[in-house]
Amino acid sequence: MQQNHTRRPIAAVVGATSPSQELIPQAEALGTGLVDAGFRIATGGLGGVMEAASRGARGALRWTEGSIIGVLPGLVSTDANPYVDIVIPTGMNYARNTILVAMADVVVAVGGGSGTLSELALAWQHGKPIVALDLGEGWSSRLAGERLDQRRDDLLHPARSAGEAVQLAQRLVGSREGSRGF
Repeated sequence: MQQNHTRRPIAAVVGATSPSQELIPQAEALGTGLVDAGFRIATGGLGGVMEAASRGARGALRWTEGSIIGVLPGLVSTDANPYVDIVIPTGMNYARNTILVAMADVVVAVGGGSGTLSELALAWQHGKPIVALDLGEGWSSRLAGERLDQRRDDLLHPARSAGEAVQLAQRLVGSREGSRGF
């Protein structure tokens, strides 16, 4: 008997470890909205935007165990923020960004510094659709609506709110579903 399994798409939420207080509610709303839209979220599993998105995801109406994945830079699983359901300790420091991006169907950036910039570059190189929240700070705002280089024809899709980012993520993943088998 063949079973029809529908895989939930994964949205990697990347962003600042020490964001401004203005970004925290947007990151929370993003986590909630993504899970309620049917996504699992994956983050670096630590604090800041990662924790806020995880907290929001945990409060989503459609949250179930396994909805929140944390890909840690270190080997200590207890370093994960308390909202992570599945902890993946890598011991790879920043190289874990490659794993986080590779497992994602879409990458959503909220602010961020050099770690976020590396995640955006990896997502670009791996051909992942990228949504960049343009909220006036960090690399997500600086690169929203831009192309990183000539290897792709699309852009880092700009969003002005968490709700708009969720809608873009749904549209971008939906346009890839036929070729990815979701």
